[in-house]
Amino acid sequence: MRHRRAWPGGLGGSFENNPQGHRQFLHWAQALPAPRRIGLEGSANFGSGLTHLLTEAGEQVYEVPAILTHRERRHTGRPGKCDPADALAIARVVAREERLPGAMGTAVHRDLRLLCDYREQLLDEQTRLRNRLCADLQALLPGYRDGLGPLDSASHLRTARRLLTACDGVAAEVALLRLARLEAIALEARCVRRRIAGALGTGHTELSSIAGVGPLIAARLLGETGDPRRFRSAPAFAMACGVAPIPASSGETRRYRLNRGGNRRLNRALHIVALTQVRCHPPARAFIERKRQEGKSWWEAMRCLKRHLADAVYRAMLRDHATSGLTT
Repeated sequence: MRHRRAWPGGLGGSFENNPQGHRQFLHWAQALPAPRRIGLEGSANFGSGLTHLLTEAGEQVYEVPAILTHRERRHTGRPGKCDPADALAIARVVAREERLPGAMGTAVHRDLRLLCDYREQLLDEQTRLRNRLCADLQALLPGYRDGLGPLDSASHLRTARRLLTACDGVAAEVALLRLARLEAIALEARCVRRRIAGALGTGHTELSSIAGVGPLIAARLLGETGDPRRFRSAPAFAMACGVAPIPASSGETRRYRLNRGGNRRLNRALHIVALTQVRCHPPARAFIERKRQEGKSWWEAMRCLKRHLADAVYRAMLRDHATSGLTT
C-alpha cells in the first residue's frame, strides 16, 4: 500500500506506507512552505503510523472524512477512483475546509479502541459458538432445554459439560471442544474487560458521572473520539457521532431525517446510554415524555435524547481533559 500526496500547486509524490516511506514523506513535506496543513484519510488505522510521526514532528495533521473526499472527487469530472485523484481531492478539501477535525490522538486512545474492538470480536465469536453448541446439544440430547437454561453462565456450562460427558461419539467430542473454547473465550473476555478498566484509569470522572456510562462505554467513547479538542464544538461532535438530525424541509413543511452517517461505534455507544437512561434515569424518562407530548414518535424522541447526550458527553470529555491530563 502506498501513500500518495498532492499539493494544490501541482507538486506531488508517492511514498510507501512503511517507516522509511513515512520519513521520506516527512522530509518532502518539511520542504514545503509554512504554514502547512496535512490531511489524511484513516489517521486512526492505515495512516496511524504516519500520523504519529507527523504529530511528533509538530505538523498540523487533520482527519479528512471519506465522504468529503468522495464528494470532492466527483467534482473533478473524472470517472473512477485512483490514488492521484484521491490525493488531489484530499488536498482540495484541506485547503478549503478550515474546521476539519484533528487527527486521532494519543496511544491511550488507540489502546482503548483496540481493546474494545478485541473484546467485541471475542463476544461475537462467543455468540457463534454458543449457537453452534446449542444445535449440537439439541441433536445429541433432544429436549435438553427443559433442564438447562441458555449457555450464558458458568453453572449452565458446567451442566452442559456433564451432559455431554455422558454421551459417546464424535459429535459429543466436537461439542466438548466447542464448550472448552467457549469457556476459554469467556475467561479471556473477562481479562480484556479488566485490562480496559486499567487502561482507562481514573481520569474520566466527569464522563463516568453521566448516567449509563460505565467503564466499557467510557472506553469506547474515549477510544473513538481521541482528543475531544479536535472537534470545534459540541454540534461538530454530534455530527461526527451521527446523531445530528439532517434538515429535510420543503416549502412550509419543516422536518428532519435520520442521520445515517458519522462514526457508527460512537452512535451505538450513545444509543446504549440512551436506552439505559430511559430505563432507570428519571430525567431522561421525563425528557422522552415531553418529546412524546410534542407529537414525536418513540424513535424520534430517542434521537432527540441521543443528540442531547452527545452534548453532555462532549462537555464531560473536555472537562476531564482539563483536569486529568488523560488525553495529553
